[in-house]
Amino acid sequence: MAHPIRPDEFDPEYYRSTNPDLGLLGDDELYHHYESIGRAEGRPAAAAAFREVLVQIAGQLESILEIGPFYRPSLVGPNVRYFDVLDYDGLCERAREHNLPVTEIPHIHYVSPDGDLSTICDTFQAVFSAHVIEHQPCLLSHLRQVAQLLPPGGFYFLAIPDKRYCFDHFIPESTIADVLYAFQEQRTRHILASVIEYGALATHNDIQRHWEGDHEDPGFRDALVNRIHAAIELYKNAQGSYIDVHAWQFVPDTFRSIVTLLHSLELLDLYPVVVYDTPCGRQEFTAVLTKIAAPH
Repeated sequence: MAHPIRPDEFDPEYYRSTNPDLGLLGDDELYHHYESIGRAEGRPAAAAAFREVLVQIAGQLESILEIGPFYRPSLVGPNVRYFDVLDYDGLCERAREHNLPVTEIPHIHYVSPDGDLSTICDTFQAVFSAHVIEHQPCLLSHLRQVAQLLPPGGFYFLAIPDKRYCFDHFIPESTIADVLYAFQEQRTRHILASVIEYGALATHNDIQRHWEGDHEDPGFRDALVNRIHAAIELYKNAQGSYIDVHAWQFVPDTFRSIVTLLHSLELLDLYPVVVYDTPCGRQEFTAVLTKIAAPH
């Protein structure tokens, strides 16, 4: 039986071993259970749905760039290089401002205050980022810059927040139209709409509460008007300088669809190899893109 989910997105042996109640089911029955019940329950269908496993896979490659390690890089080792908007001293200062540890902050090999990856002249077998793409003013520009760092067959490993289980819950999912409009404008700063959404619609960040269906704190709606006013004031006072907000909100299916469409439109040489569903109790999903020529 040919499954619409790629085999490495649904691993029947893994699904069977992590769900003892399904131990007697055959592979096709396991897949049917996952599609009809397990996916909604957040039962992981493959080990790499967890960031820590994806990191182990990525770390085996000879050369890899991690974007935005801040105070706790996901990857370490002689095969890893780091890119950030601040150098080592700047990251230490920022960490201390937020009462975060500085002991694991790595040497930053490439620095660009604007997050411009085109300043990097090297290439890598893979690029890794965790909770980075949602901050990009222009998602497509970021993805195209990543593609330039990869050889054909190279990989972009990502951990991406699932909007359903974090403070983005009430912000609408991003669309291909949103992505293309940002690219047309060649955005390097977040627009007022993103600042308002982030400032006014952001809710709590308690993962377990979100999985239990509890998304709203008391008084959330009563404070909406004041929060909108505050977001507008923040945007005005910034006078065009960068405000760090989430500009993109995804769930696994919409992320896969958007990247696939960008590739089909011949705007992007990256294509989704796998996009895993979000495991129960987590607020992020993982994905792997590979560099292949856009179709002609």
